[in-house]
Amino acid sequence: MNLLARYAECIFWMARYMERAENLARILDVHETFARDTRGMTNWFSIVQLNADEKDFFSRHDRPTAEAVVHYYMFDTQNTNSLVSMLRMARENARVLRPWISTEMWTQINVFHNKLVEMNGKGVALPNLSKVCTWIKEECQTHTGITEGTFYRDQGWYFYQLGKYIERADQTTRLLDIKYHTLLPSPVAVGSTLDMSQWTTVLRSAAGYHAFRRVYPRGMSPTTVAGFMMFNEGFPRSVVMCVRQIDGLLTRLKSRYTLRNGSDAMEKVDELLGALLARPIEEVIQLGLHEYLDGVQAQLCGITTEIGRAFFGQDTVPMTQSQSQ
Repeated sequence: MNLLARYAECIFWMARYMERAENLARILDVHETFARDTRGMTNWFSIVQLNADEKDFFSRHDRPTAEAVVHYYMFDTQNTNSLVSMLRMARENARVLRPWISTEMWTQINVFHNKLVEMNGKGVALPNLSKVCTWIKEECQTHTGITEGTFYRDQGWYFYQLGKYIERADQTTRLLDIKYHTLLPSPVAVGSTLDMSQWTTVLRSAAGYHAFRRVYPRGMSPTTVAGFMMFNEGFPRSVVMCVRQIDGLLTRLKSRYTLRNGSDAMEKVDELLGALLARPIEEVIQLGLHEYLDGVQAQLCGITTEIGRAFFGQDTVPMTQSQSQ
C-alpha cells in the first residue's frame, strides 16, 4: 500500500512540474516580446511577483533586470521555481516511476533535462530567449503527447491528470492576479493601448489569445478577458474547465477502483465549483478580484491537501510557488 501511494504521489507531482515548466516558458517568452519598451523592468519584475519570489530573488540580485530574471528562472538551481529545478524534480519522480511509465516517457524527460542543464554553461542571450522558450514548450508538449499515447489507463493516469489540472487552474489564477495588482498600478491607464497590450500578454501567456478572439472577435476589456480565463468552459486553461475535470477525475477514480478515501477532496471540489459558478465576472470584479483569486488558490491548496491525505498516505503540504516537494 505504501509503495502504491508513493507511486501515486510521484505521478501527481511529475505532472505538476511539467505543467508548471510549460507555463513558465510561455510567460518568459511572452514577456521577452512585450518588454521591449520603457516599462521593460516593470514587466520583468512582474514575473518575480507572479511566483511570489521577491524575497528570494533580491537575496541574490540587486535589480530585476532582464538578464537577472532570465537566469533566475532558467538556470538557478537554488531557485525551486526555475526551469532547471522543475525538470530535475520531474525527472527524479520519473526515475521512481520507471516500473509504471513507458520507456518513451522516461527517455524524453531524461534527455530534456540533460539538454537544459547543458545550456547552463553557455547561457541564454536575450535575443535567443524566445527560441529557447519555444524549444522548452515543444518539449513539454512532446511529453504530454507521449504520455497521452503510452501511459496505461489505470489509477496512475488519473493521478497524472489530477496534478495537471490542479496546476493549470492555479497558474491561471496567478496570471490574472498579477495583471490586476502589478502590471497596471495606475487607474488612469485603464483602457489605454498599454492596458490592452498587457491583457494581450496575459492571454498569450495562457495560450489563450486566439481562443479569446474566436469568442470576442472585436474589442477587448478587462472584464471579458478575466471572464474568459475564469469561466469559459471551452477554453482548456480556464479555471472552471480545470475544476470540472478535477471533479470528474476524482469521481471516476473512486467509482472505478472502489476506493474508500477521497470523499473530503470531492467535497472541497464541489465547494470550489459552486463558488466559481455562483457569480458572474462583473460581480467578482466589483467585490474584489484579488480576494476572489486568493480564495480560489486557497481552495486548490485544500484540495491538494485532501488528495494527499486520501491517496498518498500522509498529510501532504501543498507546494506553493516557492516550495518544492
